Amino acid sequence: MKDNLSTPNGKPLRQIKSFAKRIGRITKSQKFAIENYWDDYGIEFSNSHLLFKEIFLNNNPVVLEIGFGMGDSLIKMAKENPKINYLGVEVHTPGIGNLLLKAHLEKLNNIKVIEHDAVEVLALMIEDNSLAGMQVFFPDPWHKSRHHKRRLIQEKFINLVSNKIIKTGFLHIATDWQHYAEQVLHVLLEAKHFKNKYDGYSPRPASRPFTKFEKRGKRLDHGVWDIFFIRQ
Repeated sequence: MKDNLSTPNGKPLRQIKSFAKRIGRITKSQKFAIENYWDDYGIEFSNSHLLFKEIFLNNNPVVLEIGFGMGDSLIKMAKENPKINYLGVEVHTPGIGNLLLKAHLEKLNNIKVIEHDAVEVLALMIEDNSLAGMQVFFPDPWHKSRHHKRRLIQEKFINLVSNKIIKTGFLHIATDWQHYAEQVLHVLLEAKHFKNKYDGYSPRPASRPFTKFEKRGKRLDHGVWDIFFIRQ
């Protein structure tokens, strides 16, 4: 992130990254999808607000997902909810390729992807009061104490998010790290623009598909905590 990067109102963006860029091994099919389907589903990062009606060619509500991994659950949600537009933000190249390939195979027209830092995307590309909801499933827990400052869900981030989600819109976070879940719940309970839909943690919503991370967590006997708040 450049030192002089700031939000449209002039406030500087945070410098600490909440993710580690992992290129990983990219398959031939993923590489092919990036080279051939990016123009259909990809949106280049810029410092100007997106016009969702022009991007999706409709006025359907838009849900943003941060860190969709390999994209399987996001594809499933887009397929099952054709009247909702999904915007995914990810920095994992193989995951982006996998999502592009499956979006093409499923002939989906309600999904788009941005390859960039989610904080910058929110600050610079997403207009205030434009999102019907936001979801963050199994973010990097940065489990070592000295790395907790890198966790995505912090007070400043939630303040930014609160400006982007419409009133009555939702923020849904899921994690398989109890300490992170406790931190997220604490941060959101302190946020004046969000209200918990439940008393504590949320029951597992049927709308959230099982991800490989959740399946891995269950194999390791980890719990999974869903947190579901409504924008006031």
